[in-house]
Amino acid sequence: MTHDYEELGLVAGLEIHQQLDTASKLFCGCPTERRDPEEPVRSFTRYLHPTKSELGELDEAALEESRVDREFEYLAFDTTCLVEEDDEPPGRLDREALNTALEIAALLDCTVVDRAHVMRKIVVDGSNTSGFQRSTLVATDGEIETGDGPVGIADMLLEEESAARIEEREGGVTYALDRLGIPLVEIGTKPDIRTPEQAREAAERIGMLLRSTGKVKRGLGTIRQDVNVSIAEGARVEMKGVQSLDDIEALVAGEVDRQVELLDIADTLESRDAAVAEPTDATEVFADTDSGVIAGAEAVRAVRLVGFDGLVGREIQPDRRLGTELSDHAKRQGAGGIFHTDELPAYGVTETEVEALREAVAADPEDAVAIVAADTDVAERAIEAVAERAETAIEGVPEETRGANDDGTSRYLRPLPGAARMYPETDVPPADPDPAEIEAPELLTEKVERYREELDLGSGLAEQVAYGRHMPTFEAAVGRGVDPTTAASTLESTLTELRRDDVPVGNLTEEHLLSVLELVEAGELANEGIAPVLTELAADPTLSAEAAIETAGLSGVDREAVRETVVEVIERNESQIETEGMAAFSGLMGECMGALRGKADGEVVSELLREEIGRRT
Repeated sequence: MTHDYEELGLVAGLEIHQQLDTASKLFCGCPTERRDPEEPVRSFTRYLHPTKSELGELDEAALEESRVDREFEYLAFDTTCLVEEDDEPPGRLDREALNTALEIAALLDCTVVDRAHVMRKIVVDGSNTSGFQRSTLVATDGEIETGDGPVGIADMLLEEESAARIEEREGGVTYALDRLGIPLVEIGTKPDIRTPEQAREAAERIGMLLRSTGKVKRGLGTIRQDVNVSIAEGARVEMKGVQSLDDIEALVAGEVDRQVELLDIADTLESRDAAVAEPTDATEVFADTDSGVIAGAEAVRAVRLVGFDGLVGREIQPDRRLGTELSDHAKRQGAGGIFHTDELPAYGVTETEVEALREAVAADPEDAVAIVAADTDVAERAIEAVAERAETAIEGVPEETRGANDDGTSRYLRPLPGAARMYPETDVPPADPDPAEIEAPELLTEKVERYREELDLGSGLAEQVAYGRHMPTFEAAVGRGVDPTTAASTLESTLTELRRDDVPVGNLTEEHLLSVLELVEAGELANEGIAPVLTELAADPTLSAEAAIETAGLSGVDREAVRETVVEVIERNESQIETEGMAAFSGLMGECMGALRGKADGEVVSELLREEIGRRT
């Protein structure tokens, strides 16, 4: 669907959440490396409930979350401490994390606060053992540039990451504690974004600035984008959990589509004098039903939607209808979803049962009816939630928090949080940031230019290294005198090839890589031997680089030994040399390198091979 976004009054903003690559977690000394969820050493369970703010108010989002009684299981590891289990007060704010946040603030042209006070943000979905997330405001009032004009930075906070959701099961959720407490920054833009394209560009710019520090974690799940979207006649909607930059543009455009459709539905409902009746019991209507879903339920609850006929089934996003929105709310209460008369008879429900349902709730032809089949208490909660959502459909677009789907659509999660979810953290003293001690890092765009001009890397390789996750290792290697091209190709090409060959390159530390590159620079290992040596180190990380060379059988050979191998290859191919002369070089070079198995540098082999061929032609 094509829109004039200026005419619609599109306003959007971003919240970027980026994990920091620190040695310790934000409020304890535990490491920030992720663990295998299959290897916990123990587990424990908790039930969480919302608490009132210091003004005695309950946050609406937390209250809705608490209406579903769930048990939360937490997987603990040998690195898990009592702070993570919420059995011990937190320590002071991690200084390394704070300093990295100050670097990011400088890149965003933000003003740093005089004193950083830690706050508690109520979270009762189980993602934090304490029932709240600790967060502190670090900087405000920054700005970034985009092709469509500047985008203001409202604020930047330093927060603790939530626990990782492992499994959702009936009656509860399982989380792993290895992720809980990893420092992250949350960057919120001002509502200055006016097009989907500008939203993507702004997120891309912020991501580049974050990676420029060389101190942020990389990989799936280490950065998340939330997008706030509204149009003039609609409402502010926050879409959470956008994993990819490629999704931002589609999600903003898709949300505009959804709000436009919902506003049109609201206009139609107003013209029909629409209303929502009180939910009723419809269990008897389906007493002898052949519908498997309904027959297995304890109760069926129904709600008459006056004037909604034909609109519940109306598509508002690809494969999502107004009925899907109602279903999302039912699912939040533990139901499997809803059935409605715009789609019935279907799913084993007959025409006769539909007529009986309409009669039971006194529905007229212009009305729709929605039903929920579940255990009695779930069905009652779910049908009330459906009725509430149907009432907001008459009004227009509800403010809410939604989850981003992979296909560019979104689903209802919970109401928008309010100010009542925040209150001061009394266990952690405030910190005094000192931006004067921080030097803003070189931007990645500037690195690309420096790599091209000073290190003589090609444009593609320079950009690949600068934006890649191994950029800090590359900088360290060049600082130790390693040839830049060798370092770059090893980190960006060789490691990628090894990963594709299922070599566990994740076992390789920065020191492994630097040691191997230094041996190449010193002439103790040929370039061709890099991959075999790294393979050995990945298989056994306890080895030294020198030991890995021995294990790989790549102990270097002197120049005369290389000449002997070259001569042997030539003697086996004398007839080819007589026929082709120097044209035989390419094929014989491969044979020589194979015979030497990476024990000699390719340039030395090439020189000697050309010399020996020249003697025979």
